[in-house]
Amino acid sequence: MNPPDTSAAAATLDRRAIDTSRLSLRPNILAGKRILVTGGGSGLGEVIAQGCAALGATVYICGRRGGLLQQVAAATNGEQRGAGCVRTRACDLRSADSVDSMLASIWADGGALDGLVNNAAANFIARAEDISANAFDAIANTVMRGTFLVTTGCGKRWLANENKASVVSILTTWVVNGGPFASPAAMSKSGVWAMTQSLAVEWGGSGIRLNAIAPGAFPTAGVAARSLTHEQGTTENKANPMRRFGQPEELVNLATFLLAPGSEFVSGQLIAIDGAGYQGNGANFAALTAWTDADWSSARAKIKSADAKDKALRTTNPERVG
Repeated sequence: MNPPDTSAAAATLDRRAIDTSRLSLRPNILAGKRILVTGGGSGLGEVIAQGCAALGATVYICGRRGGLLQQVAAATNGEQRGAGCVRTRACDLRSADSVDSMLASIWADGGALDGLVNNAAANFIARAEDISANAFDAIANTVMRGTFLVTTGCGKRWLANENKASVVSILTTWVVNGGPFASPAAMSKSGVWAMTQSLAVEWGGSGIRLNAIAPGAFPTAGVAARSLTHEQGTTENKANPMRRFGQPEELVNLATFLLAPGSEFVSGQLIAIDGAGYQGNGANFAALTAWTDADWSSARAKIKSADAKDKALRTTNPERVG
């Protein structure tokens, strides 16, 4: 595990704090709880980590960009003022060794986790015929394989010590209706949904619950440029029948409900939070069937630029992946 990146090359934080007055659960309901949020340095993962900390949890966030994780933790801890706290772990979820090392360090830092939020994701838009084997692996190894490694890594520790726990995986409504022009991500997320249902049965008798959330349009500072939602035509008026984007606190309220005491009988479920988006308009990239070769060429250039910027900020060792 690499030390945090404190160089000038570290990411610049672009975020907004959640409005804790809009959280539904009572303050400190997660006090004493220990929760890991994968991909917690940006986007929806950061929002969920903020919410868990605001409700009293000790939250671990992991990802490949150590500098960004450090900034998020410092900002969130400064805002909580005595509630929960956020701690960081640099980790490449594609590497079994990296995942095991991370989990061992978390267990050594205070004991078992009580909750896991599988949020880390990877995606880009492309025509299926243009996707290479390496590009497919880049998505599947992070989203499906990485999620399985983290979940089972926690699970074997929970089972060995008879710990109860809650796992919440962040999916997409594409597991219901498909993901045109994002088929590797749709396939990988569908695999995580299958894992959720399977392990909810396998581990249910041990008090380990697994559920999934399928968010709709929740614009955050960490939404990947690879999705090119602006070019797709996603606007508040078109996002869903409610004609608005989701608010971060709304997602936090659902995720923390599934993690908190009081929801122990909820397991094996997929809950969409998208304003009826996928029923109303599919909530996928089907509109890109109208794109020309020139449109796709332009999109590839923008995606490559986003990839290059992201790779420059990673602090994990790619050679350990395997």
